[in-house]
Amino acid sequence: MAGAGQPERAEIYTYDAPWVIYGMNWSVRRDKPFRLAVGSFIEEYSNTVEVIQLDTDTGKFRTDPKLRFPHPYPTTKIMFVPDKEGVHEDLLATTGDYLRLWRIGDEGIELKAVLNNSSESEFCAPLTSFDWCEDDPKRVGTASIDTTCTIWDVEREVVDTQLVAHDKEVYDISFNRGTDIFASVSADGSVRMFDLRDKEHSTIIYESSNPKTPLLRVGWNKNDSNYLATILMDSTKLVILDIRVPSVPVAELQRHRGGVNALAWAPHSNWHICSVGDDRQALIWDVSSVRDHPNVDQDPILSYTAGAEINQLQWSSAHLDWVSICFGTKLQILRV
Repeated sequence: MAGAGQPERAEIYTYDAPWVIYGMNWSVRRDKPFRLAVGSFIEEYSNTVEVIQLDTDTGKFRTDPKLRFPHPYPTTKIMFVPDKEGVHEDLLATTGDYLRLWRIGDEGIELKAVLNNSSESEFCAPLTSFDWCEDDPKRVGTASIDTTCTIWDVEREVVDTQLVAHDKEVYDISFNRGTDIFASVSADGSVRMFDLRDKEHSTIIYESSNPKTPLLRVGWNKNDSNYLATILMDSTKLVILDIRVPSVPVAELQRHRGGVNALAWAPHSNWHICSVGDDRQALIWDVSSVRDHPNVDQDPILSYTAGAEINQLQWSSAHLDWVSICFGTKLQILRV
């Protein structure tokens, strides 16, 4: 990535898939460096997920037919189990029509479980996103268009709790540090915070101004749990929130020239966050000044221009200097 005002060639590795990519994420295991999973975006039932790994000697991504599997509908999100030391099974989770768990083994990838949040029907409302709790790998939270968030015990493969979270579709969910607090965003234009120790109540942290604009993504700063970020549909701004000062953003970062599509806090920094959008830009921001100077106009500290609109972004918690982005059929990993 280039520092503001001083363009510089970044270290970049590119994988070109045989289909448009949407779902994508990094493995966190130390014994599987530079491993990622990518999912196709094909507007029909038959889709594909594959696990790829960068060969750092050749600079090319290795693929293996055994690490490729069919997936019903496009994945709305992909995550590996948050298990850096490899203590648990090597698992991958995906959402689409259901939450699915996949076991990665020497012989390939096999389906471990299909989890349906409707006890009354074999059908369920599509799942828009999910988050895997870093501090308790048996806990996964899913977001659905049926206005609910479901917290799963994936070890026992059962629903732990289900909450009617919003008035409209829930588009994203993010756990705070620990295991009990999460935030969700919705087509109703609100960011809500939940504490699983008090399931009867939720706190509205932020609402988009009227007319209510859907909020698409939410991310919790895992290094300073007072801060959240969210993005609005068809908006060029990245909104930074302080849960101690609800309703009013502490910063609105507005240097994108097209709609912002994804955000990711740095896993190792209190103050750095990345955003990507339809303007083909990946921007990294230092928001440390919001503590003392809320709502100060800011410029990004790093920028990168991709070959097309960027629809996906993840910041690796195993390789802290690397982010991954997707545009069209390409996955790129960038040293930041």
